[in-house]
Amino acid sequence: MKKFKISISLIAFALIFNVANAQKLPSKKEVMDKMVLTNAYFMNKWPDPGIAIVTDKTRPSHIWTRAVYYEGLMALYALNQDKAYYDYGVSWGESHQWGLNGGIQTRNADNQCCGQTYMDLYLIDKKPERIKEIKASIDLMLETSKIDDWNWIDALQMGMPVFAQLGVLENNNRYYERMYEMYMHSKTIQGGNGLYNPKDHLWWRDKDFVPPYKEPNGEDCYWSRGNGWVVAALVRVLEIMPKDAPHRDEYQKTLEQMLESLVPIQRKDGFWNASLHDPNNFGGKELSGTALFAYGMAWGVNHGILSKKKYLPVIKKAWNGMSKESVHANGFLGWVQGTGKQPSDSQPVSYDRVPNFEDYGLGCFLLAGSEVYKLCK
Repeated sequence: MKKFKISISLIAFALIFNVANAQKLPSKKEVMDKMVLTNAYFMNKWPDPGIAIVTDKTRPSHIWTRAVYYEGLMALYALNQDKAYYDYGVSWGESHQWGLNGGIQTRNADNQCCGQTYMDLYLIDKKPERIKEIKASIDLMLETSKIDDWNWIDALQMGMPVFAQLGVLENNNRYYERMYEMYMHSKTIQGGNGLYNPKDHLWWRDKDFVPPYKEPNGEDCYWSRGNGWVVAALVRVLEIMPKDAPHRDEYQKTLEQMLESLVPIQRKDGFWNASLHDPNNFGGKELSGTALFAYGMAWGVNHGILSKKKYLPVIKKAWNGMSKESVHANGFLGWVQGTGKQPSDSQPVSYDRVPNFEDYGLGCFLLAGSEVYKLCK
């Protein structure tokens, strides 16, 4: 009987130890090693950053998918100033003459997303050509009263940080005010009553998904990566804008509400499903949305606006899940949903399947890693 009790005690101890170990934050080195490995895979695969992207058709390499990667690369460079990272970013900008897909007349936030990295690189070396076209494009938008361009929530991440950074560079509140008008149109007007549900604190991707549209289980359709884009937009805007910039309270409050709503629907393996309120509609691991949520939560803890006690276990599960279940030995990232607008797009998602674009998933992972790194010892 005594031996039986000892065995039970050992099993209980082992279970407690394993749970505690699973919740342990990695070291800074471990996080950096994952970031360096995954980034090296991509840079080795794309040695020429200016070469066109060929999938179902040929696209220039300064489209939004690649621009999101460079957001992540710049976050990595801020922590690890390997000159190869900086040179890779500069070569990308130079290969496109620091221009935009669609030229300065474009109002499409996807085309303006590259401007985020152009401005980051300008802040390192203030060569005016680096921001000439992105500033011209946004200034043309300010000359009109049109504010309904961001009619899908991905656009918030692609466009809002550009306006915020120009507000800083030009010390001009016009950029902040127009950004707010466009954001609020998306939030409260677009699609009828806005794309944000103040009850669930989550966003419908665009007007096609507002009620009466429902998921198979009868719930509203909240796409993981789409909501992740909003989280990233709010984080990056709050990071860029000065403390006294207008409308910060709105952005921070919405960010806090969104992140709180995500805590109870995290999967046991640390990921979030592609469909946030219907785990059976193409359920399973998905990295891009998970990484963006982890990015937002880690940033919030690092900046003292989120409870470390509440969010650290969630962040640990997310990062450990991604780093252990998604990162291949060669740096390839599995479980990344390809391009689309809803849970059913680019399915099936798996550990080995290569998505149609490999760049933005890595960008999201590097953004998450950059903030998780700051949490680690």
